[in-house]
Amino acid sequence: MTIPNDRSQISIVSLVECVLVELTHEEVGAEYVSANVWGAKRTQFIAVDDVGEMFRKRHYDERHGWHETTISRQAVRDELIDRLTNSISLATTRSHPTTVDEPDTFRVKPTRQLRTGSQNGGC
Repeated sequence: MTIPNDRSQISIVSLVECVLVELTHEEVGAEYVSANVWGAKRTQFIAVDDVGEMFRKRHYDERHGWHETTISRQAVRDELIDRLTNSISLATTRSHPTTVDEPDTFRVKPTRQLRTGSQNGGC
């Protein structure tokens, strides 16, 4: 999915709920990527328990590297809905003279691809 998109709020909430179920029951993670002039920023969400109440949030910035934290299901839900309903790409809100033409993207992919940073696969 690219951001911005023309999906309704209800459609995005439904998508996020489905993604949260998949993150809990399958070996997949969700990834939001925002390109900018100094490189991509990645935010990944991976379930850390079998009941899907806690998730590992991994954030990567090419300037600062990886940062990880553990957050609740509700925090993941709220963050994904907020990001996926944006009317503009996060990259376009950067205060930098050079524009970025690539839209933000959201995908679900196997966790082994998230851990290695692979760009292949996803949905």
